Formats: sequence, structure tokens, C-alpha cells
Amino acid sequence: MIATIISIVTAVATTNAVPPESTWWPSDLPPRVGTPLVETDEQHDDRMAWWRESRFGLFIHWGLYAIPGGYWEGRRTGGAEWILNSVKIHPDDYMPLQQQFDPVDFDPMQWVMMAKNAGMKYIVITSKHHDGFCLWPSELTDFDVEGTPFGRDILGELAEACRNEGIVLCLYHSIMDWTRPDYLPRRAWDDRPSDGADYQRYVAYMKGQLQELVDRYQPAVLWFDGEWEGTWTHEDGQAMYDFVRTIDPAVIVNNRVDTGRTGMAGLTRSGGYRGDFGTPEQEIPATGMPFGVDWETCMTMNRSWGYQSFDMAFKPTEDLVRKLVDITSKGGNFLLNVGPDERGRFPNESIERLAEIGDWMQVNAESIHGTFASCFTELEWGRCTRRNLADGDQRLYLHVFESPTTGMVRLPGLLNAPAGRGAYLLADPAVGPLAIERDGADLTIRLPDGMVAGIDTVLVLDIEGPAIVVSAPSIDVAEPVFLESTELGFSAASDRVEIRYTLDGTAPEIGSTLAGDSPVEIRRSATVQARCFFDGSPVGTIATTALRRVEPLRAVQTLTSRPGLRWTTHLGAFERVADFADIEPSAEGIAASIDLSMQPRPENFGIRFTGFLEAPRTGIYRFSLDSDDGSRFILGDAVVVDNDGLHSALEKNGVIALEKGLHPLRLDYFEGTGQDDLILKWSGPGFELQPIRPEALKR
Repeated sequence: MIATIISIVTAVATTNAVPPESTWWPSDLPPRVGTPLVETDEQHDDRMAWWRESRFGLFIHWGLYAIPGGYWEGRRTGGAEWILNSVKIHPDDYMPLQQQFDPVDFDPMQWVMMAKNAGMKYIVITSKHHDGFCLWPSELTDFDVEGTPFGRDILGELAEACRNEGIVLCLYHSIMDWTRPDYLPRRAWDDRPSDGADYQRYVAYMKGQLQELVDRYQPAVLWFDGEWEGTWTHEDGQAMYDFVRTIDPAVIVNNRVDTGRTGMAGLTRSGGYRGDFGTPEQEIPATGMPFGVDWETCMTMNRSWGYQSFDMAFKPTEDLVRKLVDITSKGGNFLLNVGPDERGRFPNESIERLAEIGDWMQVNAESIHGTFASCFTELEWGRCTRRNLADGDQRLYLHVFESPTTGMVRLPGLLNAPAGRGAYLLADPAVGPLAIERDGADLTIRLPDGMVAGIDTVLVLDIEGPAIVVSAPSIDVAEPVFLESTELGFSAASDRVEIRYTLDGTAPEIGSTLAGDSPVEIRRSATVQARCFFDGSPVGTIATTALRRVEPLRAVQTLTSRPGLRWTTHLGAFERVADFADIEPSAEGIAASIDLSMQPRPENFGIRFTGFLEAPRTGIYRFSLDSDDGSRFILGDAVVVDNDGLHSALEKNGVIALEKGLHPLRLDYFEGTGQDDLILKWSGPGFELQPIRPEALKR
């Protein structure tokens, strides 16, 4: 049986990087030579150190699309940097914008100073977006800034300004290129002859441009995008990551270089995909990312990435500051976007917000730069960031968004004693020290009389040693379903608390069963609830998991069986797997394994596999279904994994008990547009998660 651990609630929030107090910035960036492509954990941490300490950067989307600014042929069309695609503009009609590009107000030092004064530590600018226009004089194309009336090397000037002010320059680079003749697939309205198009020649062109960018500007991050179209493969992503890391071993590369991103959520799925950090877009993960994963939320200041003159939906400064704090408290970075106009000017609203963020950072930057994730799962009044101190103690930064009516900030389940200077206001240490009291497992800090939180008032609390915070315990079980019996275990963040549990779904009390060191054997279905207790009082929230004793799905008997599955393909623009249930097949055949080799065209099709799956032993089986777009896996009459709907690469899991033998199988999959992908894996009695081998598939 697979040994998967189910942790209902993590007792202590942690982060993958626990940096020491910052002692350098940024002149000590890792050297461009000497770091091997295959790294030790220590070498990887050294390469990522400056980025992890930064926490806050500026994203700049700028190019020819700033000229129309969301208008085309006198009409308000929207589209911003996607206007060529969204308005279906032919490249021959779009590329003449090059002769209008003359941003006479471009002032790289002004851009850099606005970012620096806002407390940002790095800038990511679009060297080339999806339209193919380059903001540097490339030797490999004429569709670049050198061919404009402006003619200046924008990236070169910005790189120099960054170096002068201690800001780290990073470059966004699009994998897609709508105007390059060799890029495939073409837009449907692009009627340029494609007979001579060579996608691998395009990839070579892209590598040549990246070589130019690294050699000339030495970007600290290469931020890829546009990986979702089917022509860019996982193998391409692996090769590109290795290529740029070979050119510059110290460069950091985001996960969009490869095809492993799970939609806008940005987490890299399992399977050997390249990338140094995840890239959530326009969203903040509810609880951060799993331990060991670096991530960065990129977000617009209004609604658009590129400039649109009519987009006035700018987020309030309070919202932006609190987003920065929220992201930092979850161990991530915040990449906040500005779209300059056709003259090279930041919108006035962006300038105002950067200045107002800077006012807050002027006082509170210590609570952002060089800090790492909160030790609390939830705080009613705000967020927490922290840093390690040289003596082994920790400093907590308590970001108060809403002043508690009690006049006290409560730190639930914090078992550490105060240390050093105790608690004080970061903006005005002279007001402290603030009164600290122990209330059971909680610490409380009394706020100054009449304090109003405002955007975010930061308290500082030094504590002895690393933070120990007790919340809900972990409930550890192999699988939530079982045949005869299963074993249950419990764990907490500290041995100073005891864990009590129930098996009937009621809330644990001080008289409930005490969890010991030995596992608990479960022989019937149960709803397990567990809670920590400190000095006889409950601490934190209750952890819950449901366990089900099940009968295995009965195997079927067949007169004969042969290797392989039957497949049918169906044509149409589907949004659910049910959409092609009654569509006549366009083709049919036999497949030895589950793959997409029989797909009838690049986009807008469905595939159905039918046959039998042979379970080698009676037991519990887990299935992982990873697809782009939707899919559904059925055994007998049971839907084991439902991964339906339009989405990018997304992995879902399901568990079922199977009797040894053959089980009727059906797998439905459809592809809308963009990348296509379908991967089915399983684990079961005696084997770990792996692709289903052909010998287990019958018809």
C-alpha cells in the first residue's frame, strides 16, 4: 500500500529558505562563473539567496503595444500587450508600429529611482513579448528598437541605471513570437505561407537572442512566458533551462521555461520539470506554497499588464501594501507591474502608488526584506513575518491590519518566551516596551492607547529560539480508505502539548482519548478529530479526517482479452468531456498505452479510451490524472478522478479499492486550445506511483 501521509493542518508554518539576517545587498550577487549546472543544496541556496531576501520587485510590460494603448483603427478594443491576438491583427498590419515607436520621455534613471524609493530590489522588464518586438538592438532580427525612430538601446540604458542604484536587472522573454515566420502554430487569421516555417530554427533563434541578452546585460533572472502552446514541449523546456544555466550558471530561471506550470496558480507539478521558482499570476496562494518551493506572485496595479489609457481600475495603496505583506508572510515574492505609455512615462496613478508604498516601506522595510514566512496558520488581526537573529533567537514582525477591540494582539499557541527588547513599535521604538503577558499557550501584547492600525502598523517581538507555535495536530494515515484495517498516528509541533482525539466526529475535550507514541489501529469507518491541549486547555483548531472501510470493486470475467485499449477521436470545440459523448468518432484504433499519439489535430478535439485495467493484487489503488485540458477517469461505474473543464495543466488524484483482476476502464479527454497533455499514473499494493504499463491495459 502506498505510504501517503495526510496532514490535515500543519502545526508550524515554515519556509524553504530561512536566511540569516541580511549582511549584503546587492553588490555581492553570485559570480557569473564557477557554479556548476548540477548543484548541491547549498549551492542552490546561495544562488537563490539575493532573490529570497528581496521580496519585492517591479514588473514592466513595455513595447509596441503601448502605441495603440488598447485602441485599434479608432475603436476601443482592449487587449493591451495581447492586442495583436485579441483583435486578430495580421502581423503585416501590426509590425509597422515599429516606425511609430519614439518614447522621447523614456528616462531609465527615473524608472529605477521610482522602484528603489518604493522599496523594490529588482526590476523585470519585457525584453521581448509575444509580438516579437525586441527592446534591445539584436543582431538576429530587424524587428527591434534599433529599427525605430528612437533607436536607443533601452535595455542597455536601464541596465546601467540599475547598476548605478543597486537594483538588480532581470529580463522577461517570451517563448511565443507571433510575428517571427518560423514560429508555430500561426494565428488562425495569419495567412502568411507556412510551408517553409521551421520551429526548430525558431528555437535556435531564441537561443541566439538569449545568448545576446546574457552576454550584454547579465540579467540575474530570466523570466520566461508563453510556454503553453503545443509546439513547446517538456523536452524543449528542459533543454532551454540547461542552455541558459550553462551560459550563466548563476542565473535564476522561472518555471515557465518548461511546461510544468499548473495554470495561473503557478505551482510546478511533479515530473522533473525545470524552473527555480513558481509563478502565481494575479492571485496569492491561500496558504503559500509547499515546503521547499520558491514562488513569486506577479500582479497588475490596475487590470492591464501593458498600457491602456482607459484602464483606471488601480488598486488602492492600502491593498497593495497588504498584498505585499500577505505574500511575504507566506514566504513568497511580490512582482508588481507597471505598463509605461508610448512616450515612456509611467501612468500618474502608478507613480502615486509607488510613492505611497515607498512612504510605508521607508519605515517598515525591515519587516519585509530578508524575512521569511509566518509561524502562524492564521491571525485575526493581520500577518506575521520573521527573521533569525545572530544569537539563535527570532524576531517576529506583527503586521496589524485591524486594531483588536480588546487593545491586545493575541499570538495563539506561541510557546516561546520573550527575549531581548521584548515588544515595541517598529515605526517608533521609543513608545515601547509594550506589555507582554502569558495566557495559557498564547502570548498577548498590549497596544499603545488609542493606536489606529491604518494601512499596517508593525509591532516587533523578539523571542527565545526558533518559534514554536502549536495549532492543529497532524493526523497521519496511509490512505483515507482501507479494506480490513489501517493505522493512525498523530503529531504536534511541540512535546509540551498533548493530543487528544475522538473517532465519532465530536470535538475532543480534556477527557477524550490521549494519543500516545504507538499507532492506533482502525477497523471501521470513522471521523477522526484531534486537538492539542496545553496545561489542560485546548490550543488551536481541530484537525479532522474521514476514514472509510470499503469493499473492493469486484473484478469482471472475460472470455478473452488482448493487449491495448480501444480509442476514438472526436472533433469539436469542447468545454466538458460530456460535450463529445454523442459525437460520432472521426477515427478509431488500438493503443498500447495512454498517450496522445492519435490526436487528430492540434486543437479542439476529444479522445476516449475504453478497455480494461488489470489490478495485480486486491488492495487500495491511487490514481493521478494530469491533463490540459479536461479529463475524467472511470473504473466500472465509479468516477475515480474528475479533472474536467477548460484549464491548463492540472493534476488531480483519486483513491479506490480494487479486487485482483480486470476492471472496465474509460478515460475521456478533450483539448481546447494551447498546450495538450494527458498523463495517468497509479500506485497500489507493493508499488509506488508510476505510469500504467502496457501489460496492465486490456481490451
